[in-house]
Amino acid sequence: MRIGILTGGGDVPGLNAVIKSVVYRSAENGWSVTGLRRGWESLTNLDTRDPATVRRYVVPLNKENTSAIDRTGGTWLHTTRTNPRRMKQTAADGSISLVDLSPRVMENVAQLELDYLVAIGGDDTLSYAAHLDRLGVKVVAVPKTMDNDVRNTEYCIGFSTAITRAMDAIERQRTTIASHERTGIFRIFGRDAGFSALYTAYVTSLRCCIPEYTVNLEKLLAVLEEEKRDNPSNYAMVILSEGAKWEGYKVQEYGEPDAYGHRKKMSVAEALAEEIRKYGGGETIASDLTYDLRGGAPDSLDRMVASTFAGMAVDLIADGKHGVMTAMQEGRYTAAAIPAPELGPRQVDVDTMYNRKRFRPLYTGKLGAPVFLTHL
Repeated sequence: MRIGILTGGGDVPGLNAVIKSVVYRSAENGWSVTGLRRGWESLTNLDTRDPATVRRYVVPLNKENTSAIDRTGGTWLHTTRTNPRRMKQTAADGSISLVDLSPRVMENVAQLELDYLVAIGGDDTLSYAAHLDRLGVKVVAVPKTMDNDVRNTEYCIGFSTAITRAMDAIERQRTTIASHERTGIFRIFGRDAGFSALYTAYVTSLRCCIPEYTVNLEKLLAVLEEEKRDNPSNYAMVILSEGAKWEGYKVQEYGEPDAYGHRKKMSVAEALAEEIRKYGGGETIASDLTYDLRGGAPDSLDRMVASTFAGMAVDLIADGKHGVMTAMQEGRYTAAAIPAPELGPRQVDVDTMYNRKRFRPLYTGKLGAPVFLTHL
């Protein structure tokens, strides 16, 4: 058995633990593992007749060269947001069109003699993994994203570390915000789903705004003003998902769309800071926590889940399964279908997880509920 493995999309802590564990478990079965560098770009741009591209995109993995990679963050295989179904091609007249290079991907899989692919990624990476499996390439997926918004699973690698990093950063800034009697506004990842903001607010006892609920700005500002007034140090803090919005505000984007059609978001924290200024709410400190959460080694939960998901992926391959994703449902490890891209990202269940009146997580009704449960 010869397995290919790749990481796509944004990096998160825990990816290297998956890579290492797949290599070690495969070695026990007598299988070989080939690392594919830079995500789907590898199978799209690789020319197996060209030694230079082979060196750039293909790396044999073994116990020796992966023994210590799980101790660090990032991805040892590197990553891109390449979408083989939407590759830019320039014609002789200079016009640019988008072409589907899936046939080239399949040809490279055959040239590398790969029996299976293990694709580690979020919604975008896995959407192509599902497509490739339908074309006949056997794929097992492993979900990762700090947004924790992949459907069919309650947990994605990178989520716990992101919450831990955000909590630490907010607690460090609390003393400065309190000392200057200001309102602290923290922007965090979450383009379409508010899990990162919600769970960070949960563990720091802060207010939060999430994409799933359009808040009334006047009520939010009144709550923050009330919090400052009731606080002996005269300060308040709120966490915003990057896709958060309020009535009358449209999420601002900039730059060219990536291969999956996403543009970068302008800082919603700066926009809210301006509204607070106009409201007469005093000075603010707006902090962007997004990329700070990606770096460093994974915490214990992410390392444990990453290693477990990797072992599950190898077990699924041994059982001949494909078109499936390692997952967690109702607090238990399981295998699920790779989610269909047309369903979009999983989102926070506002009715059971969010207090609309106080702009914070709901802390009640948890008896008997799994740790991360919401609708899948």
